[in-house]
Amino acid sequence: MRFKTFSSPHMAPARSVNRVMGQVLLALIPGTAAMTWYFGWGVLINVSLAVTVALACEALMLLMRGRTLTPHITDLSAVLAGWLFALAVPPLTPWWVTLVGVGFAMVMAKHLYGGLGYNPFNPAMVGYVVVLISFPREMTLWLSPSVIAELNLSLPQTFTAIFAGTLPDGLTWDTITAATPLDRIQTGVGQAHPISEIQASPFFGYLGGVGWEWIGLWFLVGGLWLLKRGVIGWQIPAAMLGTLTLLSGLFWLINPETYASPLFHVFSGAAILGAFFIATDPVSASTTPRGRLIFGAGVGALVFVIRTWGSYAEGVAFAVLLMNMMVPLIDHYTQPRVFGKTTAGKEG
Repeated sequence: MRFKTFSSPHMAPARSVNRVMGQVLLALIPGTAAMTWYFGWGVLINVSLAVTVALACEALMLLMRGRTLTPHITDLSAVLAGWLFALAVPPLTPWWVTLVGVGFAMVMAKHLYGGLGYNPFNPAMVGYVVVLISFPREMTLWLSPSVIAELNLSLPQTFTAIFAGTLPDGLTWDTITAATPLDRIQTGVGQAHPISEIQASPFFGYLGGVGWEWIGLWFLVGGLWLLKRGVIGWQIPAAMLGTLTLLSGLFWLINPETYASPLFHVFSGAAILGAFFIATDPVSASTTPRGRLIFGAGVGALVFVIRTWGSYAEGVAFAVLLMNMMVPLIDHYTQPRVFGKTTAGKEG
């Protein structure tokens, strides 16, 4: 009697790519809903458009590479990349900016390197940085939550603004857009205004700006759920947010009128979103336990440096991409000890 033999590994993976990506998408829903509440329908329109473009580019590249559409098109990795990109851009971003950013992310940052599992950089952040540098005006069209609540732009009006670039009668882009809290801090400090004076503006809430603090809290809820489910490890979020808190707290204690508080840095901008959903990308982030701590700490430190002294108010995307470059070196020097061997590599 002959028995069929199969090559190793014999154990099926505990989690499929589809299942992991699906859980991450579920965890994004609370924060996405909060962004929609404060910034209007544009958030959902951007997500829908970005996901559609990502899936179309994924299918096109798979066909060009001679690959089958399934299971690649259904593993939800393209959906996640498009969703994250949409959350990073302003709610009224013109449709063509989303098309360029997501297209670049999927074609150049993902499939140019061989597809999922081979890309050294986070595709969503590559696409975001490309459009941020290429189209700075369109990437500053952030809305003021208070103005949005007052105007209450309808879904058709928001759709027209994104795809036709026109606003309802009597409105201009200057009347509905405003600088983010991070922009206001950076610009104000650069003009020698004290932090206390800047934060006295009605645009600032208790922690990180009206709307932004609640958005951060809901992304935190989703991130903690991913930790509980074991989808992501604790090292990168803890190291990133811990380092950002430590550095910002140190400078804030030295001069609170020049440097923003740790709570502001954590709950404003994309710090929490980046810590739990972007920096933890299993492909482009470090894979060793110690390496994840180093990677997360590096991202947190770079975020603080870019926000404080850089030309851009938000530094999460740049910080993640810069640390992506360091991953091979970090993983090389942080390999755990092989069972049965000493640290010197000799038999134990």
